[in-house]
Amino acid sequence: MYNRRNKFNPLWNSLVLGGVKKGEKYLGTVSMIGVNFEDNHVATGFGNHLARPILRQEWHENLSFEDGVKLLEKCMRVLLYRDRSAINKLQIAKITEEGMTISPPYSLKTYW
Repeated sequence: MYNRRNKFNPLWNSLVLGGVKKGEKYLGTVSMIGVNFEDNHVATGFGNHLARPILRQEWHENLSFEDGVKLLEKCMRVLLYRDRSAINKLQIAKITEEGMTISPPYSLKTYW
């Protein structure tokens, strides 16, 4: 990404990276211009403006996986209501030391 940016032909994407390294969990993001950081929660694009404030307010260290999924669904619902071109389908990934699981795609229940 950095090489393409320096050639004034950037890849127009932002990446979210998560995993376990040396027993420590990490979650980070890399922007299309190569800016990167790690945090307890990350978002890209429109989600960085609308979902991150919700995550900052409601996320806590001892959040269970099920409550985390509910919080993510709340964030995704807010994003869906604010962007008419968005789709209401999503997948949830869970990363542990044993490996990774990705849920099948499912639709959010909306209340229009």
